[in-house]
Amino acid sequence: MMWGIYSRTMVKVGMAKPCALLKPCHLVKPVSATRVPGRYLTHQKGLPTLPVPPLHQTCERYLTALEPIVEVDELKHTTELIEEFQKPGGVGERLQKSLERRAHNTDNWLSEWWVQVAYLDYRLPVVVHSSPGLVLPRVNFNDKQGQIRFAAKLIAGVLDFKTMIDNETLPVEYLGGNPLCMNQYYQVLSSCRIPGLKRDSVVNHAKSSIPPKHITVVHNSQFFVLDVYNSDGSPLDTDQLCVQLEKICSSSKQTNMDPVGILTTLDRDSWGKTYNSLIKDKTNKESVSAIQRSIFTVCLDGQMPPVSDDMLRSCAAVQMLHGGGSQWNSGNRWFDKTLQFIIGEDGTCGANYEHAPAEGPPIVALIDHVVEYTKKSKITESPVKPLPMPQKLHFNVTPDIKKDIEEAKQKMNTLAQDVDLKVVVFDHFGKNVPKTHKMSPDAFIQVALQLAYYRMYGQSCATYESASLRMFRLGRTDTIRSASTASASFVKAFDDPTKQNTEKVDLLDKAVKAHRWYTNMAISGQAIDRHLLGLKMQAMEEKLTMPKVFTDNSYSKALHYLLSTSQVPSKTDCVMCFGPVVPNGYGVCYNPMESHINFAVSSFNTCNETNAAHLAQAVKDALLDMRTLLEQTPRAKL
Repeated sequence: MMWGIYSRTMVKVGMAKPCALLKPCHLVKPVSATRVPGRYLTHQKGLPTLPVPPLHQTCERYLTALEPIVEVDELKHTTELIEEFQKPGGVGERLQKSLERRAHNTDNWLSEWWVQVAYLDYRLPVVVHSSPGLVLPRVNFNDKQGQIRFAAKLIAGVLDFKTMIDNETLPVEYLGGNPLCMNQYYQVLSSCRIPGLKRDSVVNHAKSSIPPKHITVVHNSQFFVLDVYNSDGSPLDTDQLCVQLEKICSSSKQTNMDPVGILTTLDRDSWGKTYNSLIKDKTNKESVSAIQRSIFTVCLDGQMPPVSDDMLRSCAAVQMLHGGGSQWNSGNRWFDKTLQFIIGEDGTCGANYEHAPAEGPPIVALIDHVVEYTKKSKITESPVKPLPMPQKLHFNVTPDIKKDIEEAKQKMNTLAQDVDLKVVVFDHFGKNVPKTHKMSPDAFIQVALQLAYYRMYGQSCATYESASLRMFRLGRTDTIRSASTASASFVKAFDDPTKQNTEKVDLLDKAVKAHRWYTNMAISGQAIDRHLLGLKMQAMEEKLTMPKVFTDNSYSKALHYLLSTSQVPSKTDCVMCFGPVVPNGYGVCYNPMESHINFAVSSFNTCNETNAAHLAQAVKDALLDMRTLLEQTPRAKL
């Protein structure tokens, strides 16, 4: 089954990836933060706008990108279509000029279309298919008291980060000397996705006349409003937060409540209809509005069954990605909320985020800050002046809504059983080895993924790695196409006994350099995928007959990402995870640390051709074999 441009083939991959040649953007030393009124807006206005690449350049690079993933006769047919498309005075030239006009008249010709196509028009459930999870290192507690203490520190840490956002003193990030767009940081707090009947929307209350002062806390599938600021405007400290969280847990011990939050796991059309029914009731509408307006959500999860040490991270990832089904914690969520922090009673913790407002790195940067804060934060046993009881949110569940909840439970359980998710720590080496051989760590890992896939399936496939466009105003992502002619030549030669090691090293070097070149091209706004999407969207806006280039089988193949990948680096020893973007594909996210690499690999159990554990093992083997090849083959000194 081929998925087109509106499908989830374009969704998961929204997580931005810093340039492989440079330090990850949020690890680069930021400029000193001093409060300057309107500093954020001044910074944003100083950023360049996203360019529209030349038409002939994109057409040429598109054909090159197709070479390793389509048959010879398909490529020949597509070449003819491309020649027709870019003829002088033809439809391609017309669309290009329209796109250039749009670029001239907007802050970013792509961003609105991208959020619409990749997220808001997307009708599969956000859970698994769109929203990533993030797994943090296990914290040293194993009871309700430890859970509450850690949650209090975490909330205080997020509020500390929020102060920088509110004061516009968030340090500007740089990539290779270029300042990056900081807009996404201003979108993740006090925002929420709203289901619609055909298209969703996102609301952000941070800039409203009365900004929210509360968070949502979920415990045993019951929702509470917790005010996190004192009357003088200062944030509650960890002692105060502990007291308030204890009140919430004491008043929500009941476990047989209708889990209204499970409705957010439905496909978007079903949830849109149910949502409209739900909020007809005044109490329900007020409760939903309180969740949507809240700064963020904290999910206090119940105990999970004990598992073996080697399964701990994978089980934690399941909790962060979807909650494990209705019998576990999938109802203890509001998946439309932009940012949910998840804390289990057993020390598992992490986050889940709704993808429309932001990519991975800003989320990880926020979480890096919070993790450091929790390490420094101390809870003292000082007396706390009485605080008002957190407000429990009530829902009037009609028989129809109850029926929708039961349907959502069943669908969520089916989806949870379908997701095969493995978190593995590759502990043989990390960024250190590729750097020793003067190779980009990200490119090295991507080439290893190509080798692993080729060994399993005997062919190269369309591979998505996300590239950050944050060097441009309101920039989101473009695609790094990791399957290249150079990578295809390398993976075919690697296990060929007739090839000499010196030739294999040469091919590896070329594959790594090809990836680095594509990465630099992509972060400079010169990649092909968003340009092609823009031309297609322009044709739709102008109500033209869709050019054959976009109805061609090669275009479908190019967008059917059997490997959807993202590097999301972090100072914290964590890893992000997401589901595959096509039914017969894989989702692969990784965090390369100095001496190890954290991987999260996902596939669907309903597909007999895929197996997350097999791919994870194949990636380990590929990385080790590539290192051995380099160590055993002296390279000529340049």
